Amino acid sequence: MSWFIRKEKGINTPTEEKLEAPDGLWYQCPNCKKIMHSREHKLNAYTCVHCNYHEKIGSDAYFSILFDDGLFTELDANMTSGDPLKFVDTKPYPERVKATINKTQLKDAVRSAYGQMNELEVTVACMDFNFIGGSMGSVVGEKIARAIDHSIKTRTPFVMISKSGGARMMEAGYSLMQMAKTSAKLALLSNEKIPYVSLLTDPTTGGVTASFAMLGDFNIAEPGALIGFAGPRVIRETIGKNLPEGFQSAEFVLEHGFLDFIVDRKDLKDKLTGLFKMLQ
Repeated sequence: MSWFIRKEKGINTPTEEKLEAPDGLWYQCPNCKKIMHSREHKLNAYTCVHCNYHEKIGSDAYFSILFDDGLFTELDANMTSGDPLKFVDTKPYPERVKATINKTQLKDAVRSAYGQMNELEVTVACMDFNFIGGSMGSVVGEKIARAIDHSIKTRTPFVMISKSGGARMMEAGYSLMQMAKTSAKLALLSNEKIPYVSLLTDPTTGGVTASFAMLGDFNIAEPGALIGFAGPRVIRETIGKNLPEGFQSAEFVLEHGFLDFIVDRKDLKDKLTGLFKMLQ
């Protein structure tokens, strides 16, 4: 006979005594749908411990992964966009920028910094998709150009982490000019024989792909990243054919010769520093 007999079926806990789990304690992978502890997900470089899905992350997370002890010095931290075209869609461009700054706590779609990576001095620029789709405006171009200048001045390798929907339509021609501007700066970096590694993450598209993202001495990508210029639907309608399976994935792009290698985010820091030491 059981030593314990339940007199009532079910557990009757008053509503006011029920405790909710804290928000953000658990993470559900959007790919395999399995759940893991958020701390475990973060320690795994924001990749799924079950299927290795690489979650989309921003500059703050990349800097914490790459720089030793998460320590770095940010460059041009307070640069923000102007409104050269007085652009208005559903709201004036300055209002959109201000609202995005308040929402994301970012000044624009790229941050640049320098610090040590496995005790090697490196300059890094990283895009943030949360800021108007990681779109490339005049601030993005200027901050990348200045980061390259810093790399030349300090003779430190330059790493560009791209994550963008392309050009920023609210700046029109000013945005497109950043393609030439950043490409010219990278030519100067090449003349100085300073290594440049371009990391393409999910997604890297549009004018960013057509300029600095594909101009690295080494072009590398994270697993499963979407990489392309125009979207699959536009290409399909233009050529009138169905596209191959996995078209524009990092793996497809690697197979067709546009990437040097794909690197798991957990190995990124060691891969980069190993590459730079080999080049030196």
